[in-house]
Amino acid sequence: QVQLVESGGGSLQAGGSLNLSCAASHIFSCMAWFRQAPGKERERVAFIRMDYTSYLDSVKGRFTISKDNAKNTLYLQMNSLKPEDTAMYYCAAEFNVNNCARNYFNSWGQGTQVTVSS
Repeated sequence: QVQLVESGGGSLQAGGSLNLSCAASHIFSCMAWFRQAPGKERERVAFIRMDYTSYLDSVKGRFTISKDNAKNTLYLQMNSLKPEDTAMYYCAAEFNVNNCARNYFNSWGQGTQVTVSS
């Protein structure tokens, strides 16, 4: 059974940092972090496949996605947080490399809330 378990969310003031974790039950071809704020569409924040990473423009230079293969855990280090980063953050993963290229993910975590106040 595929499981993705996120942790590390919380409430903090603007300018602070958080490190989200996603413990995965399997080894996937690609993984990503998405977020969804109330009333807004879900957006992909960061993506990792082997040594390749990509980021949403609004988080470039502030967020870093990484993966510890020994622990099979995905991370999202978030620095200089802004109120507009407030959202539920989801870990997503995919086995199929073609789906990775299409930004299509079959496996999702339950989400962890990040709330940034000004």
